[in-house]
Amino acid sequence: MRHILLTGLIIGFVGWSSLGWSAGKQLDVHDGSAVSITSPYNGETVESSFPLAYSLRKGLKADHVHVYVDGKYQKGFKGIVHDVSSGSHTITVKVATHDHNLVAVSDSVNVMVK
Repeated sequence: MRHILLTGLIIGFVGWSSLGWSAGKQLDVHDGSAVSITSPYNGETVESSFPLAYSLRKGLKADHVHVYVDGKYQKGFKGIVHDVSSGSHTITVKVATHDHNLVAVSDSVNVMVK
């Protein structure tokens, strides 16, 4: 009997946690959303300002993306990443809802800036 009760509690917790109930704004959902950075390619050498292209498939909650350079949000991104210092950098595109909550879907590339 204890085994059945424990199993039920574990299944209940796993089910509850998979609904996206977590601290912070990131939603843990798998709703059919997908994003893929199409340019620049991973490992590519780029100028200090460069175009960033991506493909977004909107799922049930996805509305748009947020762009990050080395983890720093690029507010007002309009297709060009501007004034990145020389060296290696990570560019990340994260899917967001209409309310700007992040969906657990993203893509990243590493670039070398001249």
